[in-house]
Amino acid sequence: MDKPISESADYIIIGGGLAGCTLAARLHEGNPSLSIIILEAGPDIKGNPLTIAPLACFAAHYSELDYAYHTIPQKQLDNRFCYQAGAKALSGGTAINYGTWTRGSAADYDDWAKQVGDDRWSYKSLLPYFRKVEHHFDLNGDPEAHGFHGPIHTASVTSSSPNRKYPLREPTLAAWSKLGHKFNPDGNNGYPLGISELVENWRDGKRQPAAQAYDLTGVQILTNTPAARVIITDSSSGKVVTGVLLVDGRTISAKKEVIISAGTYRTPQILMLSGIGDPDELYKYGISTTVANRAVGANHCDHLAVYQFWKLRHPSRGLAMGTPLWTDPGFFVGLPVDWIVSSQVPQQELKNALEVDGDANDTYGILHPLRLHLETITAYVPAGAQLMGVNVPVDGTHMGTITSNFSPTSRGRITLSSANPLDAPVIDPNYNATATDRAILRYGVREVLKLFLSTPEMLEVVESEVPPEGYRPLGLESTDEEVDARVRQVAGTLYHAAGTAGMGMGDKGVVDVECRVKGVKGLRVCDASVLPVNVGAHLQVVVYAVAERVADFMLGQ
Repeated sequence: MDKPISESADYIIIGGGLAGCTLAARLHEGNPSLSIIILEAGPDIKGNPLTIAPLACFAAHYSELDYAYHTIPQKQLDNRFCYQAGAKALSGGTAINYGTWTRGSAADYDDWAKQVGDDRWSYKSLLPYFRKVEHHFDLNGDPEAHGFHGPIHTASVTSSSPNRKYPLREPTLAAWSKLGHKFNPDGNNGYPLGISELVENWRDGKRQPAAQAYDLTGVQILTNTPAARVIITDSSSGKVVTGVLLVDGRTISAKKEVIISAGTYRTPQILMLSGIGDPDELYKYGISTTVANRAVGANHCDHLAVYQFWKLRHPSRGLAMGTPLWTDPGFFVGLPVDWIVSSQVPQQELKNALEVDGDANDTYGILHPLRLHLETITAYVPAGAQLMGVNVPVDGTHMGTITSNFSPTSRGRITLSSANPLDAPVIDPNYNATATDRAILRYGVREVLKLFLSTPEMLEVVESEVPPEGYRPLGLESTDEEVDARVRQVAGTLYHAAGTAGMGMGDKGVVDVECRVKGVKGLRVCDASVLPVNVGAHLQVVVYAVAERVADFMLGQ
């Protein structure tokens, strides 16, 4: 039986993810007289065990809450089809993500503002929105940098539980320090470089999905209700979006606007199915071009990560998750991690790589003195081993590292696979396509090798790296070719895809500086796809700020 559905609403939001839920809640809060509908293709998650405890996130991969996309073969990753998680649930990524809470560098946002010619996207201008979202864990924290009354509660490792004292906390800090990395007491103040304690957005050891953290009272939410396309009509003032066609054939009229918040993969797909995109691409599937814009689906940017695994010398000491000695509940109120290391690659190595790429002008600004190039997480569990096809047990005998390129210069594209809105789009991140990206990850892997194989603290802990089948363990003497080969074999996404409906000045980009889709009235985009630049952060923080900012645009504030 068809569910009851309103024939019209002031605002229709396609996608009940992080951005859609935040936007709907703030619009209703700002003007309770507004009628708002959220259309979510996935289910409600209330009571789903995969969306409660922090460590349940690992089991969410390939579950009913995951679209479980795959890329086309990636040339620079041994032609592998790379797995891409995609939340199919109310609350979006906040229902299944790993909960890491980082803003990244102020330099990224300032570059964003410069590229779009609007200071409202600078770090200083977005700071009130970061604060608005946040309920900072330290009430004595800097009030200029942090908020204390927002809906999303954050927690550092030490603030989350007095019993969350991982055995390798001090040795790991000492080892990173020996490599020259400085302790940074606050990695979320716009200047993240250094060693910082992991900050997460688990609250009392439980997840905070966006649809529960924000008050959606008064908003009509339709789950398991995918949209097919937006409806565009001609008017005396030009083309205007008047509603949404659902996959089941029903339509809903929008009195004011439709907002697409379907995420980096699905948002460009919906735009293209609606006739907004590259005419050549649309023609392949019999879609008439309504608004020609070749930027739709382009500028795909993601953080490529190298997952490595390490065999412990003395597993009986209970140093890693999976051992019978890990019984204290405090160990499980967050991920088994103490530190995030945010670092830079030496300028000369980057300049050499940029020269190989023919990019003497440094198109993406990675030579900026405050740019964050690498993020490395040392995890007391072999995180990602199964997804990377490496046979490592979670029994306390192994740990892992995740080394991520947070300043990628490779750009990919999302295209259609068919005219059926239920089919997945074609995902081509074009991973690791530049010499610069390869140089960044090569340097990051070598730093990890130094950490484990040259510092006394880690030499005491780790026996060797555990390579994929058919490969030798990497060591300090490994050649660039061997390191690059390992990257090609095991690198995968950190699930930070963005940019496919990017913001731009004039005739550039897909949306304008207030996230309105160019060439048609009554349509906006509000999700990670609008990011015109790479932001070196775990993107949930960024998208919360974007949604808060867009809500104010729409409310005239």
